[in-house]
Amino acid sequence: MATLSDKEAFEVAYEEAKKGFEEGGVPIGAALVSAGGKLMGSGRNLRVQSGSAIHHGETSALFNSGRRPASAYKGATMYTTLSPCDMCTGACLLYGVSRVVIGENDTFLGGEAYLKQRGVEVVVLNDPRCKKLMADFIAQSPDLWNEDIGEEAPTRMKKGTIE
Repeated sequence: MATLSDKEAFEVAYEEAKKGFEEGGVPIGAALVSAGGKLMGSGRNLRVQSGSAIHHGETSALFNSGRRPASAYKGATMYTTLSPCDMCTGACLLYGVSRVVIGENDTFLGGEAYLKQRGVEVVVLNDPRCKKLMADFIAQSPDLWNEDIGEEAPTRMKKGTIE
């Protein structure tokens, strides 16, 4: 298995997000890469496709990485196309992910401050492709966006605008 660069690893996450969009789901993808640069697992938000409340991009990447000892996650990087929600932030912290690379955080601002507070390096790419994918999804499926993010979500960005 080849060692992935940041660009290559992020592309894995972005491709997962595109697949999610094509399937009619929430277009958020993720890839988990070991400290040594090896792909451990990738996934996409599957809330719509599988009827699951917990299969977000990051949790799907963790699920698809298989059963591993906790030490396997130390120093790993989670690549995600959208700022991680509180659940996915917690999963990254639980497994000792040391770095989170985010495609964009304009559409939704998740637990980045908490990740940083806990010593996790956070990199935001401001990738225009991720922004467009989310904008297209929200325009096409506002009810699905609101179902996942929720009309009452405090201190969050909803429907692509700051509240």
